[in-house]
Amino acid sequence: MLDSSLDPLSRIVTLLKPAVSVSKMVEAGGQWLVERHDMVSPFYCAMVEGQCRLHVTGRDPVTLRAGDFVLIPHLQGFTMSSEVPPPPHVPRLPLETGPGQFRLGATEAPVDVRALVGHCSFDTPARSLLVSLLPEMIHVSDQDRLTALVPMIHEETRADRPGRGLILERLLEVLLIEALRSDQATTLPPGLLRGLSDPQLSGALQRIHAETGGPLSVSQMAKAAGMSRSGFFERFRRQVGRAPMEYATEWRMAVAKTLLRAGGLTNAEIAQRVGYGSASAFGLAFVRHEGLSPGAFANKVRR
Repeated sequence: MLDSSLDPLSRIVTLLKPAVSVSKMVEAGGQWLVERHDMVSPFYCAMVEGQCRLHVTGRDPVTLRAGDFVLIPHLQGFTMSSEVPPPPHVPRLPLETGPGQFRLGATEAPVDVRALVGHCSFDTPARSLLVSLLPEMIHVSDQDRLTALVPMIHEETRADRPGRGLILERLLEVLLIEALRSDQATTLPPGLLRGLSDPQLSGALQRIHAETGGPLSVSQMAKAAGMSRSGFFERFRRQVGRAPMEYATEWRMAVAKTLLRAGGLTNAEIAQRVGYGSASAFGLAFVRHEGLSPGAFANKVRR
């Protein structure tokens, strides 16, 4: 069970269970380009030196400079290149120069770009919901805490020391939280961060995430926010991107799916933890939401 003392952002990052899959130092010089497609993985990049162009599938290209940090919770494909990309016939495969170290561009060209690049995975059955609550891309500059964390992750992936897995998990959780709360609320799309930045909605979001087993209604949340029911409903939907009870139900189902995969609890116990009066009521709601029974879901994810 998630720690009820955690705020919504911390709870979501904890539930995501991030794990490092790739961490590398990339050096580049001259004209170079690297492309990746159909990745479907979280991606982050910390620019150490120089600048380059990053073009994420479906978004406008951006220029990354030394001190910049980029986080993309759900990356499908991207192109990264020198400011003037090479002609199409130039080989694009990176050269591995050492463990976790890669070189792009002609080897005789002086290195003018260094970046720490990483890919990770989210080990949660509720991945699609949780990722949908986060911004599609976060790009921040001169955040010293972020640029200090990435080298620590890179170093830890290279070493074979006791506690490595736990250290990496915690470092990634901190990295995600730092990146997410570094973004500017005024530029955020509808989602969790924009809702948390709204003083009239943050209390309702705190309650939805902390009280998964208790009764909840739009009227109660509106009253606590000092708003009319209709005003609260519209503001919540505009800022978070979902109606209040739709969001609450999706969050409770995310918690239920995590508990089902973990095992050790009966359906009646899970029902109580996510706000349903009986195992049968929980089962019916789960089938409506997921298209299969709690037992079938548990068997599927455990396989």
